[in-house]
Amino acid sequence: MRFRYTDWDPVRHGRQQSLFEDLFDLFQELLEYTAGDAEEALDWMEQLNEQHGFTEGSDKDFEDFVEELKKRGYLDEDEETGEVEITARTERALRESALEEIFNDLRKGGRGDHRTSYTGQGDERLPETKDWRFGDDLSNLDVTGTLSNSFRRSGVGDDWNLAEDDFQVHKTDHHSSMATVLMIDLSHSMVLYGEDRITPARRVALALSELIMTKYPKDTLDIVAFGNEAWEVDVEDLPYLDVGPYYTNTRAGLRRARDILHRRNSRNQQIFMITDGKPSCHIEDGEMYRNAYGLDRKVVNKVLDEATICRREDITITTFMIARDPGLRDFVRELTEANQGRAYYSELDDLGSFLFEDYVRNRRKHLR
Repeated sequence: MRFRYTDWDPVRHGRQQSLFEDLFDLFQELLEYTAGDAEEALDWMEQLNEQHGFTEGSDKDFEDFVEELKKRGYLDEDEETGEVEITARTERALRESALEEIFNDLRKGGRGDHRTSYTGQGDERLPETKDWRFGDDLSNLDVTGTLSNSFRRSGVGDDWNLAEDDFQVHKTDHHSSMATVLMIDLSHSMVLYGEDRITPARRVALALSELIMTKYPKDTLDIVAFGNEAWEVDVEDLPYLDVGPYYTNTRAGLRRARDILHRRNSRNQQIFMITDGKPSCHIEDGEMYRNAYGLDRKVVNKVLDEATICRREDITITTFMIARDPGLRDFVRELTEANQGRAYYSELDDLGSFLFEDYVRNRRKHLR
């Protein structure tokens, strides 16, 4: 049998997905760049359609696509103003589109859904066995091993019997839960210098939240945004995260993250911090102390103190640095050493893969 490979031809081979699905994929991508602003995303789409003719050759036009979005529950229209906004169904679709496989190799902790290198309470039977102890699930009974122990002890004649010490059960994978706080820098520098840094950060948060809610419901993910101060962000608000005219209060972000993890009371705790800039402010005696020029040791030392406290409380900080300035890298190196955590210098298009790979493999990649 011979095979001949060619480029996909929609005319000869048919469309791989419908026109609506193609346009909806583009709509979701544009929503990520407009921070969930449906009006702006549709305006961009209409301009792109005029330039590239997405709906040419179809019996549907762009207005039909918008009406289909409303009919399927992806858009809501205000009857008085005519303005449209995305619905909870669209928010879920955005999370699903960003979803990637993450999480593995966790330390043994409270029972959850992550396989670890430890044995304990879990759902998957292992070939290895152990002596039965009170509380072990007898559905994991090793019948062959149990009978062998009994025959060796009492023989196979009329005196054969079973004793408690004969019982063997299969070991199972231990499953562990994880409490994670994702910190996102919303300072003004996240959109300066011709780079959109907030969109990939927002996309990562969407993916992590959807994965946890669907595949790892025993895990927790909390989102902390930080600028002049720090505040928690609900899952429903993730598509709308955007930068503001803020300085960078990293200390407040770490404090808020630490407070959240205390409430979670999980043995496996970590902080993921996405940032592109140096800490430039903190609150002192109820007032903001700020310095946007250079690395102010008064500000930096407060952040390092928080990193040290996190280390003492066994909270690992993983920093994803999306800036190349040597001075800022020196700051990240200090932060990582103070916490004994991890750090990555990632490009914008690699941010998600860096973060997910770290979570999946739980690798310790220290700065040198």
